[in-house]
Amino acid sequence: MKYDYLIVGAGPFGAIFAYEAMKCNKTCLVIDKRDHVGGNIYTEQVEGINVHKYGAHIFHTNDKEVWDYVNRFATFNRYTNSPVANFNGEMYNLPFNMNTFYRLWGVSDPTEAEKIIEKQRVQYDEPQNLEEQALSLVGRDIYEKLIKGYTEKQWGRACKDLPAFIIKRLPVRFTWDNNYFNDQYQGIPVGGYTPIIEKLLEGSEVRLNTDYFAQREYFDGIATKTVYTGMLDEFYGYQFGPLEYRTLHFESDILDQPNFQGNAVVNYTDQATPFTRIIEHKHFEFGTQPKTVVTREYSKEYQPGDEPYYPVNNQKNNASYLSYKELADKEEGVIFGGRLAEYKYYDMWQIVRNSLDTARKELNKL
Repeated sequence: MKYDYLIVGAGPFGAIFAYEAMKCNKTCLVIDKRDHVGGNIYTEQVEGINVHKYGAHIFHTNDKEVWDYVNRFATFNRYTNSPVANFNGEMYNLPFNMNTFYRLWGVSDPTEAEKIIEKQRVQYDEPQNLEEQALSLVGRDIYEKLIKGYTEKQWGRACKDLPAFIIKRLPVRFTWDNNYFNDQYQGIPVGGYTPIIEKLLEGSEVRLNTDYFAQREYFDGIATKTVYTGMLDEFYGYQFGPLEYRTLHFESDILDQPNFQGNAVVNYTDQATPFTRIIEHKHFEFGTQPKTVVTREYSKEYQPGDEPYYPVNNQKNNASYLSYKELADKEEGVIFGGRLAEYKYYDMWQIVRNSLDTARKELNKL
């Protein structure tokens, strides 16, 4: 059988493309090297709790069409992302707001908080690294307690060795609002993300535990076009060198207690704590189960065989990516999409938008 589309990757980009193609009566074969669909938004049930297997995923957007689209496949709850930071046992609200400033300095007047930040800010003609950028934006107290340790653990590099553009801006609010996102729409799908992907893939043939590169010649011959969502450098045999990533390591525990930390996400911003954050999954869906599941998240350098998460968008990697992209742009039978194929970190709503736009552009041609 010859398929209209071979879709490499059963994550959200591939699943949405498959759904849109199926609506146009196109045949799709979706393959994924993992043993499940959903990519990094995969959720699995443990003790009746929907566990975010690859880290916390909170859906948020200002794009009404995107919000209406995902709500076709699930009911979203009213979860509001309000993470907390733990610095050597001191607890602070995120993003930086009046609750944070009251905890730091005992001030309840927004004007007083502004004055303290302004006094602590360091003036640079042009910040040369992340540390200088942060100090110029929020001053020393916030930088030392809430940015430095977390960022250095996340990237595995000193803030002085990280480019300034990583934090072009930092959210500072002089209100008592702990809502991390400003988007109009926000929530978690009741029942987890996996059922959404399963509904999107209905009607498509899906093969799991299937590595495209192990049978590339075969797969290239069984479809008119390929939608590729994997690593762009791997697609081209790393000919311009491997693109660098940070990856994550997770350690999860089932605890025989109803509540461990009282919040879905707690960031550990001191340098002594080896993990970056603890996720308590039941709080995403206001769970009342007798047990709880917690996950400690560690950031580390990507090695072959790991799951690539965050592109290291420095000058060297971006130059290599542009060389790969030049090849990709010349491909007539391959459509590239998603965070790995585009070497860019995306929020979930952006993946939905990009996949929808890509599918519509492609299908309107036919």
